[in-house]
Amino acid sequence: MSLPATLAAATPPFTTTTNRPIPPLTYSHNLTIPLKTFTTTRSTRTPATTPAAVVDNPSTAEEEVEQIQPKVGARVRVTAPLKVYHVAKVPEVELYGKEGKLKEYVAVWKGKQISANLPYKIEFLERFEERGEAPVKFFAHLKDDEFEYID
Repeated sequence: MSLPATLAAATPPFTTTTNRPIPPLTYSHNLTIPLKTFTTTRSTRTPATTPAAVVDNPSTAEEEVEQIQPKVGARVRVTAPLKVYHVAKVPEVELYGKEGKLKEYVAVWKGKQISANLPYKIEFLERFEERGEAPVKFFAHLKDDEFEYID
């Protein structure tokens, strides 16, 4: 007998805790799968000609902030039928007719104009029977045609 044959005969097969032999692993699929090669494509457009390029015009952003800034802190009333679902322990809140305070204009951030769909952040202070006697402060983001200024 050769040396590998004697070692194989002397070594018992691997067993489980119940002393049953473990069968050798067999693979039913092909292990020689070719790896995919990834290619990168580069755009031939320059950044100025891409359709998603945004031109930062600080003068328009500053003008917009100057128009809205005096209105921050004003009392507003919701004129559109809106429901929000993010107030804790309250299933839904109907905002139509509720009054709140304009807290922030979020369409300009760090001096640059951003594409905020609902740019006005309104703070509401309401009492809910689900939450007890204390008033609950919550915020909602609205568009300019969904509310009116009271004062």
